[in-house]
Amino acid sequence: MDVVAKANSVRVSSRKVRLVTDSIKKLSVDEALAALSVTKKRGATDLEKTLKSAVANAMNNSNLQRDNLFIKSIEITDGTAFKRYHPSTRGRIHPYKKRTSHITIVLSEIVEQKVEEQIEKGGSSKSLTSETKTKNGTKS
Repeated sequence: MDVVAKANSVRVSSRKVRLVTDSIKKLSVDEALAALSVTKKRGATDLEKTLKSAVANAMNNSNLQRDNLFIKSIEITDGTAFKRYHPSTRGRIHPYKKRTSHITIVLSEIVEQKVEEQIEKGGSSKSLTSETKTKNGTKS
């Protein structure tokens, strides 16, 4: 089950947020929050706040366990830009933009495949009872 949290019109450029996003993709929630708390980039605080919101949505609305959550995807898109002007010489102006971004975080739960599904695929029941698959497809 996927859980979504969004933060719209965050007053940080999307380029700056993407720098932080690349470092935490495909991590578990606890590892990502630990990494964001020590990151000294401007987009880290807003990303951390949105991630905490996604975790709260998963725990309260979907009754999921925090330990089983991982970041499925993070999407950073450009928001509206505030158009501002800087006065220049001879009565002229120089325009510039204060950019914003939209942050969308999708969390998913680590799902272990059921033994019955694996038996239907042709595996033996003895070897499958002790083996389960996690999100990466590795045996645990």
